[in-house]
Amino acid sequence: MNIRDALEADADALASIADSPTDVMRNLVHDRTVRVAEDSTHDPNADVQASDTQYDESNPEDLLGFVSFDAKDDTVHVTQIGGTDDACVELLAEPVRFAEGESMTVELLVPPEADGVKAAADQLGFRNCGSGPRFENARTEKFQLEP
Repeated sequence: MNIRDALEADADALASIADSPTDVMRNLVHDRTVRVAEDSTHDPNADVQASDTQYDESNPEDLLGFVSFDAKDDTVHVTQIGGTDDACVELLAEPVRFAEGESMTVELLVPPEADGVKAAADQLGFRNCGSGPRFENARTEKFQLEP
């Protein structure tokens, strides 16, 4: 697995993973720190003809997941994360590394059904702080990792 910065060209693939519109994900790439996990067997230098994919620029099959985060005051906020269970562990480690270097807390809000993300948070030492805020009437759980 290779972890790299997201590019605007990844917006289609990110939209597929997050079940969000491509334009929203394109804006996310511009507004937040976004890292993607890609299959290390994928050759990023291989030529791909436009007819090989239904997507304009990126192919969702190339990406295993993504994480977006930003920092405010003394906290790194993970704003979105999705992908395979293994990718979630590797991707969640990205904002954790950043926070450790800056002695910041990391906060993560997780929907109750996101077992892979919860397992990744547990593996990295986050503690479950209980209920988080509701988004569009959907419950979340708040996880936190102190420096």
